[in-house]
Amino acid sequence: MRRTLVVAFVLFAVGARADVRIKDITTPIGPRDYQLIGYGLVIGLQGTGDTLRNAPFTEQSASALLDRMGVNVRPNNTMRTRNVAAVMVTASLPPFVSWGSTIDVTVSSLGDATSLIGGTLVLTSLTGIDGAVYAIAQGPIAVSGFAAQGQNETLTHGVATVGRIPNGATIEREPPRPSSSPDGPLVLQLRNPDYTTSVHIADAINGFTRARYKSELAQERDDRSVLLRLPKGAHATRFLAEIGDLRVAVETPARVVIDERTGTVVIGADVQISPVAVTHGGLTVRITETPEVSQPAPMSNGRTAVTNQTTISAAEQSGQVAIMAGPTLKQLVRGLNEIGLKPTGIISILQAIKSAGALQADVVIQ
Repeated sequence: MRRTLVVAFVLFAVGARADVRIKDITTPIGPRDYQLIGYGLVIGLQGTGDTLRNAPFTEQSASALLDRMGVNVRPNNTMRTRNVAAVMVTASLPPFVSWGSTIDVTVSSLGDATSLIGGTLVLTSLTGIDGAVYAIAQGPIAVSGFAAQGQNETLTHGVATVGRIPNGATIEREPPRPSSSPDGPLVLQLRNPDYTTSVHIADAINGFTRARYKSELAQERDDRSVLLRLPKGAHATRFLAEIGDLRVAVETPARVVIDERTGTVVIGADVQISPVAVTHGGLTVRITETPEVSQPAPMSNGRTAVTNQTTISAAEQSGQVAIMAGPTLKQLVRGLNEIGLKPTGIISILQAIKSAGALQADVVIQ
């Protein structure tokens, strides 16, 4: 028996800071997406739907649907189809959307269906948190994953039990709108809070409004928001469109993100490491089990038995001591590459350097 470890690549966020548009890093406080949810049935599956015995809610829903269409199946209770699956339908209702518009919906299996490929969502109502129906969804499902199964092997790619319906829901009711006046004060909220970025946004807007409206109309409030005053005679929509294309330099926090499940490490551009000596050596343990057949002696009335021959071996790689100092990200990456580590080793070293107090960054483990 041989154990194999699959490790993903290591990613490093390299590159100089680039100026970005204000509308790409901020959003006005007030308008927001409105989440919708619904329960429905997917039909037309090729034997990959729910097992009605294991998913009684699917059988009840299918029976109720047929009852509304004049087909009575409850007395016989003979439904054994595998072409139906119960699903949850979710969607995000954008702000200011009008009646009759269409939005995308996500369809997720609720029972033990193995695939939604080729299925069609039956008319499903989507409700908000207030219980009101805001949209109606229906249509064929697009699934990116697949699942193929034989007698001795199963092949899967992606998730075959989740799909999307582009423009699959029609808006029947407009979402609630904020109660504040559209011509009142505006607040821009940063998607990634940072004090320096907030100041840069206020300075860029004031530079524009001094030339256009002869006054400064922006004031940084905290690391998350910038307060705006509307110029006289201007509407909020036009003013946001004008300042949205202004470009500012974005400051990012010094942060290291580690995903131990996939072996992925992302290091920010401002991460620095104080001078530290690092050594890393891996211990490899291999366990091999070889089945052997034990035959009894002739005429001994014995039985043939299968025994396992287990062999255990251990090997430790030679360690290499390296001095690492990362005043720049490029030097840090070069130091890690010189040691010749795999992603799992890099994760262990970064965690140890953080514990030693030499990693000047936040470590986020996912």
